[in-house]
Amino acid sequence: MSQDTIDAVLAKFEIGDSDLNAVRAAAPLLSREIDDHIRVFYEWMARHPEYQKFFASNPNRLERVKKLQVLHWASLFEARLDQQWFASRRHLGAVHAQIDLPNDIYFAGMSMSGKSLVDRVLAPKSPFANPRETASALMKLVFLDAFVVIDEIARLQKEKITASTQSLMEMSTPVTPIWEGILLLPLVGILDSARAQDVMSKTLNKISETRAKVFVLDISGVGAMDTAVANQLLKITRATQLMGCETILSGLSPAIARTLVDLGVNIGEVRTTATLRDSFELALKSVRGEGGFAQQKS
Repeated sequence: MSQDTIDAVLAKFEIGDSDLNAVRAAAPLLSREIDDHIRVFYEWMARHPEYQKFFASNPNRLERVKKLQVLHWASLFEARLDQQWFASRRHLGAVHAQIDLPNDIYFAGMSMSGKSLVDRVLAPKSPFANPRETASALMKLVFLDAFVVIDEIARLQKEKITASTQSLMEMSTPVTPIWEGILLLPLVGILDSARAQDVMSKTLNKISETRAKVFVLDISGVGAMDTAVANQLLKITRATQLMGCETILSGLSPAIARTLVDLGVNIGEVRTTATLRDSFELALKSVRGEGGFAQQKS
């Protein structure tokens, strides 16, 4: 994380030098009370089911986490928001993502922790000249702390979703040779623009590899289609034609046929069949030189 990025984040949270100096000034008081702060936190935590899940049966883990929390808050009180500080919070986010800690209990815990710390700053006979300003600065850092952790969790979750989506696409777009010169791709489920692009890429690569003459695209398992997806399918047929391979759209359901008409999609010379069997018969005639497409177009 570059210093420019750090400065931009601090600006969004309106954290300036005065806030950092205020928290550093409060550090001696807060450090003296950190053990009591953590005691109060776990008294609160014990009332929630997550405590039973993560700590009740593992006292060694509880003690280890308490020690880590002391270090965590000590680094917050130092208010040195440099690359090392951000890296430590992102590491914590990665740990939370790994153990699947619910976001609601984490946010609730940070809210409770912030209140506990602020109450100590605002206690009667506060040693601070402007205790409310100190409390405000402290809460800004607590909010920033929570944001960095959750942002890392969200980033890791997005990576998982992207990887899962890619794996699903690879499994759900099997362009398969079914006869000499004939390829088949049965589509099942939701067909969006991203998946249509994936279909085109895999199909063209397979045509180049096998020198196929007919490509059967079966969409009987596709439940819905919009204009963008329909146009993507037409682009696929045109691209296969440029490579010397004709495309047959198979399995048009009545619902999709009506949708294409309602959307005003012009399928032009694209060959369509109602069933996969009809597509196979047409494809076999074509590769055997029995007319096939020429007869259908004449």
